[in-house]
Amino acid sequence: MLQLIVFPVLLLLLSNIVSSHFIVDTLPGFNGKLPFTLETGSYIGVEEEEKVQLFYLFVESDRDPQNDPLMLWLTGGPGCSGLSSFLYEIGPLTFDYANSSGNFPKLELNSNSWTKVANIIFIDQPAGTGYSYAKTSEAYNCSDTLSVALTYEFLRKWLMDHPKYLKNPLYVSGDSYSGLMVTLLTRKIYNGIEVGDKPRLNIKGYIQGNPLTDKYSAFNGRVKYANRMGLISDKIYQSTKENCKGNYMDIDPNNILCLNDLQRVERCLKNIRLSHILEPWCELPFLMSILQETPTNAGPWCRANNYIYSHIWANYRAVQKALNVREETALEWVRCNASMHFRYYVKRTESYVYDVQSVVDDHRHLTSKSCRALIYSGDHDMVVPHFSTEEWIDTLKLPIVDDWEPWFVDGQVAGYKVKYSQNDYELTYATVKGAGHTAPEYKPEQCLPMVDRWFSGYPL
Repeated sequence: MLQLIVFPVLLLLLSNIVSSHFIVDTLPGFNGKLPFTLETGSYIGVEEEEKVQLFYLFVESDRDPQNDPLMLWLTGGPGCSGLSSFLYEIGPLTFDYANSSGNFPKLELNSNSWTKVANIIFIDQPAGTGYSYAKTSEAYNCSDTLSVALTYEFLRKWLMDHPKYLKNPLYVSGDSYSGLMVTLLTRKIYNGIEVGDKPRLNIKGYIQGNPLTDKYSAFNGRVKYANRMGLISDKIYQSTKENCKGNYMDIDPNNILCLNDLQRVERCLKNIRLSHILEPWCELPFLMSILQETPTNAGPWCRANNYIYSHIWANYRAVQKALNVREETALEWVRCNASMHFRYYVKRTESYVYDVQSVVDDHRHLTSKSCRALIYSGDHDMVVPHFSTEEWIDTLKLPIVDDWEPWFVDGQVAGYKVKYSQNDYELTYATVKGAGHTAPEYKPEQCLPMVDRWFSGYPL
């Protein structure tokens, strides 16, 4: 009887999927035929009447696509395009900065792409991110919880349209703000299995990089991190901690001593780049002048200058045509949509509601599942300080099976790791030495071996 009920529902879902696999053989800026399988431009419609059209890039594993893991990768923000992770973090292509110009950037292979060991879906979500769009103005309205629900619908439809990957081990993955979504989506998948959602997803775990998990603790932890890294003195830190009672975010406006101390902290951190505390700080006017003209070597180098190449490349009509981007989107591609991007003191924007504050309890819920987790942090990231991540992991009260120790790449310390295990749940936490926010962009040579070893079940 159950099969009689499920089968028509499955057919109904399948009927709403238009199979339009579009294989990209060449891309503007890359010399020759792509030496990997790239599928893109196959929008998947979600929500009522498929008002939201989500764009994705899918890259088959170089090694063994039939058996290697399948990763769904969510880029942070919210509102940051999957193309950003594709080009700057873990995808098979990156920009050839040495031979590029502002007229048209050139691409080269990324020798540390995670597609060497996994099949990866890079998704633009929610609508208004990257090349994804909505058919009505109302459908652009979204929230943390709605974004998770629509991504779950996307994933189920994608797998029904790609049934050969249903048996591959599935890992929900992402970084930064997507730490919230990855956790919630992973829990939703496990819950879906329990209630019989079809198709049955072969979920094995999740991967999170520099993840936002609890908004208050992540942002509040920056003061402590700044002290640990020598950016504010012990004297300033102890005074601030005492006068603010350890709360640097929700401040009593009548607490003058706390406000004065926080002003001293702000002066110390004013010209520090949060994404990587050792890299140069660039003023916005300088970056905007480059964007209005072309990338140049004038002035200090800043990592943000690299992002200008993607803005130029992704907005060329020849590129969009090669990627099979629908002309009706009529949107300028931006790496991160500022109208959705999270700020701590903002509870909502005109189109996005930040309705999830913490997912620590959701992590705790997942510890009762048959599940593997890899969580890593760049240790020079002050956006989400690594010890803030370590603190919430400690609250899970998981037994330690391998205590804190270094892990190595090419004989050099690549970071530090600790492994927890409880029944069928296993969590590996790793720092990436010298990496910022997010780690694979800064230390790709270390992050590929890290994830490869973890997938294979080997010690990092």
